[in-house]
Amino acid sequence: MAAAGATDSNLRPDASARTDASGPSRWRRWPGYRTVWRWHFYAGLFCIPFVLWLSVTGTIYLFKPQIDAWLDRPFEHLDVEGPAASAAAQISAALAAVPGARLNAYELPRTPRSAARVLLDRGGDLVRVYVHPRSTAVLRVIDEDARFTRQIFHLHGELMLGDRGSMLIELAASWIIVMLLTGLFLWWPRSGGLAGIVYPRLGGGQRTFWRDLHAVTGFWVSLLALFLLVSGLPWAKSWGSLLKQVRQLSSETVVRQDWPTGATSERKERIADAAANTDHARHGGHGGSVSAAAPVLLDEVAIERMLASVRALDLAPPVLLAPPTGREPHWTARSDAQNRPLRVNLVLDAESGAVLERSDFADRPLLDRVIGVGVAAHEGQLFGWFNQALGVFTTSGLVLVSISATVLWWRRRQPGTLGAPAALASATTLPIAFFAIVAGLGILLPLLGLSMLGLGAIEFGVLRRIAPVRAFLGLGT
Repeated sequence: MAAAGATDSNLRPDASARTDASGPSRWRRWPGYRTVWRWHFYAGLFCIPFVLWLSVTGTIYLFKPQIDAWLDRPFEHLDVEGPAASAAAQISAALAAVPGARLNAYELPRTPRSAARVLLDRGGDLVRVYVHPRSTAVLRVIDEDARFTRQIFHLHGELMLGDRGSMLIELAASWIIVMLLTGLFLWWPRSGGLAGIVYPRLGGGQRTFWRDLHAVTGFWVSLLALFLLVSGLPWAKSWGSLLKQVRQLSSETVVRQDWPTGATSERKERIADAAANTDHARHGGHGGSVSAAAPVLLDEVAIERMLASVRALDLAPPVLLAPPTGREPHWTARSDAQNRPLRVNLVLDAESGAVLERSDFADRPLLDRVIGVGVAAHEGQLFGWFNQALGVFTTSGLVLVSISATVLWWRRRQPGTLGAPAALASATTLPIAFFAIVAGLGILLPLLGLSMLGLGAIEFGVLRRIAPVRAFLGLGT
């Protein structure tokens, strides 16, 4: 139901009767079946490669916690005899291993035998350093974006093409929404019986089997897929940036979001923080130096006090202790859990270790909470293993829908043509409800709206005027 060539009118007894022929009035509420089928076909033709790509990479990313734990297993259960070195000593060892870097955050070890993870900012790039908890020997140095799950993250959200890739994925996601909505219109029951609607007919031959496999699977996964698409939009460069700008118009302070918008936003923020660091931030007022150029002088006692206070709160891991920056003059700690409703932000007093300020997920603006819950569910972390299973069910269904659509398209495609449903020359009525929905989607999804305008101009201004192209694409005169 969500792909090119999805519906074969020969398989639906009532389909041939639904045409775009004009009635008594030029205006009506909905378009004809064949018109929607054409929209569904062209959207699917463009989207199927992206559906497969997003499904595969998204399925892998659903298991990020398990994958990270498996890859990091050499740095767990280390031989540690005697007391561990101080966090300040571990941080100093990490900084010495990456000349010119400054401290971004110290990740609290989950067990006494876990390697310390120290995150360093090197010119806007984040570097992760694994340090032995007792000897402070550096066990590994790796760019954060070179880690396997981070690469999957960038492949999934931006095709490793940066902001341009993010916008391409956003455009594809917008057309996938069109594909799913038109697929639901085509699926909508118009006659009695549940066969071919909620379960496939297995005894009707290959054509019926593939059609039912496509439509029924699409029915079961469409709403879940729509949720995944909508919940992923705040991360996209274009849509996410527009959302932030709209929010900024109604806010007197700078809007800070708990998610990046596009590939470069996190790096730009780190560079801005480094440039804005004040003398107080660099020398930390008992917090130590975070300067990239100056020697690192960390107050060992103060850091241990802060760590003791944070450990007592038993926050959801990973828990990060961060030095002062140009944005925040105090040391801070935060839970960076993928299940975002568990996240907590703390402001700490470096001298006493006391918590000066605490911000829980419930304290955030309503929109941030809605998006946070959506992102946690999108990543499969909101309600445990069942969330991951539901994600796998959805992505597997989308792959099956795409494969069955390709088979349907190839079987019905005539030689020398693209295989699109033919446009009816008698289609003269204008479906006002359909136009209203399309216009609404174009406004809510600006890249979709711009692409529809561009495609419309190309089709009516160029493609329909070239007879061989018009015949190949199945366009009306």
